[in-house]
This record gives sequence, structure tokens and C-alpha cells, in this order.
Amino acid sequence: MVLDEDFNSDTDTTFGPNGNWVREVQLGGFGNGEFEMATSSSNNSYTSNGYLYITPTLTSNVIGSDAVFNGYTYNLTDCTYNSTTPGANPGSSNITGFDAAAYYQACGAVSNSTTGTIINPIQSARITTLNKASIRYGRVEVRAKLPRGDWLWPAIWMLPVNDTYGPWPLSGEIDIMESRGNARSYPDQGIDYVRGSLNWGPLSFLNAVYKTFGWWTQRRTDYGEGFHTYTLEWTDSFLRIYVDTRLHYMLELSFNEPFFTRGDFPSVVQNGTEPIVLQNPWINGTNATPFDQPFYLILNLAVGGTNGWFPDNAGNKPWLDNSKTAMLDFAQAQDTWYPTWGSDGESSSLIVDSVKMWELC
Repeated sequence: MVLDEDFNSDTDTTFGPNGNWVREVQLGGFGNGEFEMATSSSNNSYTSNGYLYITPTLTSNVIGSDAVFNGYTYNLTDCTYNSTTPGANPGSSNITGFDAAAYYQACGAVSNSTTGTIINPIQSARITTLNKASIRYGRVEVRAKLPRGDWLWPAIWMLPVNDTYGPWPLSGEIDIMESRGNARSYPDQGIDYVRGSLNWGPLSFLNAVYKTFGWWTQRRTDYGEGFHTYTLEWTDSFLRIYVDTRLHYMLELSFNEPFFTRGDFPSVVQNGTEPIVLQNPWINGTNATPFDQPFYLILNLAVGGTNGWFPDNAGNKPWLDNSKTAMLDFAQAQDTWYPTWGSDGESSSLIVDSVKMWELC
């Protein structure tokens, strides 16, 4: 066992120098165009009565509604953006050398009603075990209750400690659980569905996740009703992701062929007008490559985004992914989605009871 976390310690101990968790702090959208900023505030990530809470709050509660939309500069003074941080999504940290413009984009925002740019309207949290706990093959169990509320996007997932095979998604990503907080009536799998998947591909814009994903669903209730255990089993020959029991598997994958073969990629791809001859980044690996390196765990609660997780024109979605004012459009529709989050802060929280990680000996 490399991690056995029951969250019975206080918040300062959980996130302190000797704690198991590190808060990521930035507002650049994490490569998905997400609308929240990830903060270090105990309003957004804290422990209470043996549970970890990741709770979304309104930025307007801190700076006022007018400031969100115009005439305000917001800087994250404890921003954790680092251009050399390994295992980060595109748009956050996969930049060689220090890029001042990218740093500012991840750590600060300016609201301007003329250009339609706003301060991220939601504050939430993203916590990780990077440099604390990681495994190369083994088992992960997270017992959690999912948040209810339109456009909430909770996730339990893993990234590689080192980008051994190159920047995302070349070195892989393991999604143990992703869901949508939207009600069961939502047409594209709401809170009565949970999904597991692997992200991988030979280029930054070529992700073959569509070949390695699956889901499980509740027929009479949903995953915000109570606690469920989300499990990863991972060896050099297979990977399995399930909820509560192996019979409820979201993804069961045998490493019976190389991932480059599994992808059935074209020999040449276009990047704009430029043709690229596709190379196999895992040529010297095994059938498990790139999922043959140490991975660390991430727990986060995102809100919205422009990467397609919430498809356009489904469930009265108030923004379009390709719109330059997507975040503004989302924020202006607050009266439609915020009431669905509940008034107590608890129903819209990702609540985690325990986290266990074992490494295969």
C-alpha cells in the first residue's frame, strides 16, 4: 500500500508539507477550456467529519458580480503553474522553458466587457498526489459521492509522473471516473452515468480515447444519491475500471496488442496545411506502453468547458464550444444553472470518504 487516506486529519494536515495532497492553483482551463479556477482556498477544498469536500463557489462572492464582467484584474498569487511540471494537460504546463504569456494566461485574468473576456466565474479545486504517491501497476479505490448540478464535471483520474513518451496524450492518461452533474433527464448521460477511459495518441491533437472508454449506469437512482467505490486494477497485461463490483465494469482492456496498432492511425496526418508522417512514439515499448510508467492520482471538480464533454445543443447548454465568448455566455446564464446546485453547498460538492492505492509488487 502506498496511500491509505481516510481524511480524518484536519485540512491543514491533509494539504500541509507532510500531507498526502497538493492543490493545483491556476485558471487557464487545463486544456479543456474549463470555466472554473482551481484555488488553494479552504472554501473549495477542505476536510470535515472524515470526508474531503471539493466544493464549487461563485467568484462573485469574493470580488462582486460587476468585477467578474468588467474592469477587474484577478491574479492568483499562489499560482502553481510551472512550465517544467511533468504530466500536465496541454494549455497548462507542457511548455518548454518559461513562457511569460502562458504563465499569465494560467495565473491571471482581466475582465473587459468590450472584448467579452471575464474572470472565471467559478472557484473550485484540483488536488493531486504528485511527488506524494504514485504507482506503476496496482490498484486504486476511491469511495466518493458525486455532485449534483448542471455543468458540474467531477473526475477521479491519473497522469504520468514523467512524460516519458512525450507531452499529453503521448504518455497516457487514466480516467477512473468522470461524470456530469446534470439531472437524469439530460440527453447525453447525466449523473446516473459514470465513465472510465484511457487517453493516448501519437500527437498532441490525435487522441484515441474513443477506442478505449465505457460507462455504467444506475437504473433507478444516480451517483449523487450516495457513496460508491470507483476502482482501477492495472497490470502489465490488462486494465480494468469499475464501480462497486467487477460486474459493473466501465472499461476492461487486455493489453494484447501494441497501442500504436490498436489505434490504426493513418500513415500521414494533416496539421493545418502541413502533412505529418506519423511516427510510433512507443516503438521500443511493450503492449502496455504508454501505460507502463508510474502514474499519480488527481481528484477535481471542473465546471463547463469547450472540449466537447458537454455536447453543443444538448440539455439547454448556454454556450457553444467554438464561441469566443463561451465563458461569458455560461456566466450570463447563471440564473438557469446555479439553482440546480442546491443551496447547502454539499449537494454540489464532490465528497470523498477514502482513497487507497496499492502498487503491484
